[in-house]
Amino acid sequence: MTHPRSMQAMTGLSKIEFDDLLVTFEYSVMENKRNSSTALDRKFGGGRKGRLSTITEKLFYILFYLKAYPTFDVVGAWFDFDGTNACKNTHILLAALEKSLGRKIVLPERKASSIEEIFERFPEIKDVFADGMERPVQRPRNQKRQKKLYSGKKKNHATKSVILTDEHKRILLLTKTKSARRHDKRIADKNNLFEQIPESVAVWVDTGFQGILKQHSNTLIPTKARKGQPLTLEQKQENRLISGIRVVVEHAIAGIKRYRAATEKYRNHTAYMEDKFTLVASGLWNLHLQHTV
Repeated sequence: MTHPRSMQAMTGLSKIEFDDLLVTFEYSVMENKRNSSTALDRKFGGGRKGRLSTITEKLFYILFYLKAYPTFDVVGAWFDFDGTNACKNTHILLAALEKSLGRKIVLPERKASSIEEIFERFPEIKDVFADGMERPVQRPRNQKRQKKLYSGKKKNHATKSVILTDEHKRILLLTKTKSARRHDKRIADKNNLFEQIPESVAVWVDTGFQGILKQHSNTLIPTKARKGQPLTLEQKQENRLISGIRVVVEHAIAGIKRYRAATEKYRNHTAYMEDKFTLVASGLWNLHLQHTV
């Protein structure tokens, strides 16, 4: 596929970005094959060839799955194999894609303890922006799990992550996926997120992070109206200014959500796979940003 619009629509990447990723992806696929355990003692590369015979087809397949997020039966019919093989291919190639994005150094950090490494790698960062990101999930049958995953904000069952970005919309940190019942600030506190950020770096957040000033004094947060205490005209103008600047984090979230596997109602049953979808989509967004600088 060479048409730029079709490539972007079906993989989320341009031809240049796709080719750039292809080299490290091939190495990751070969490495995973060598490390996989098999009962057969045969030469590497032997055995029956699958429907995805080339490395280009393999990369296109996994990117297409992430972009469109079809069921395994549908994507299997598209690539001429059954749903079971579609499931196997997706798990194998998703792991290779995650590893190749790690080699490209575009995956966000997962632990707040790594924030120091972020600022060592990007010393020019003077402002960071934090926000929560929710994605809906299928309503669980278990009543206890239903209650755990219920989001009072969105009035549905969902999971949530907190992301940290810079002014260029680059995703610096992505917390582990948690139930949406947890508040944004609570997830950040559990990860000791704001305590790890140097005071010389300004933090921009929304009103969902009330109390952050106790942890990071160099924080810009909109003033929240209270009962009997409406906002003044000056406070409203300041809130609009803060919201207009911190919109970059909303743009970064929109970049992740280009991939439907990270935004549509989650329906896979493998543990922690929704977290991996969000992580890989974040890495692909950072890769895209590298090519737009």
